[in-house]
Amino acid sequence: MHIKEEQRERHTLAVIVDNEPGILARIAGLFTARGYNIESLTVSEISEDDLISRITIVTSASAEVMEQIIAQLERLVPVHKVHDLTAEGPHVARELALVKVKGTGDQRIEALRLAEVYRARVVDATIGSFVFEVTGGIEKIDKFVELMREVGLVEVARTGIVAIARGAEAA
Repeated sequence: MHIKEEQRERHTLAVIVDNEPGILARIAGLFTARGYNIESLTVSEISEDDLISRITIVTSASAEVMEQIIAQLERLVPVHKVHDLTAEGPHVARELALVKVKGTGDQRIEALRLAEVYRARVVDATIGSFVFEVTGGIEKIDKFVELMREVGLVEVARTGIVAIARGAEAA
């Protein structure tokens, strides 16, 4: 008998919640207690009165486990709605990274050339280093960081994914 291997797929969830102390810890605890990994997590207030927040979570799971995650999130009292942006259709997802690169001479020139190709912006410069700001999809950021490793990567700071569904409807 052949056992079917679980197909894990990356999902981006938009969770609309009351902006109250402890909600992020409760959501992270839900993932931790069940052994689910959070690959990216961002939070921001989204209402004028600062009473509602949007939590964007990127995680990988099988379809069955994803259904469980969504159901468990929806049961939390301060959660208004959970949207699986991946399953619901086209959406826009972006990340911002600050990438510090050291180098002189040819390495410095190559770092600047690559930054131009990736539309990365210099936000700090010294005689021996740069800090680039680069925005885009996960793959673009990963590739830019990989290329910077070859010319003097020092440090990377990433924001995590922010995502929104395409079209006129609101979450």
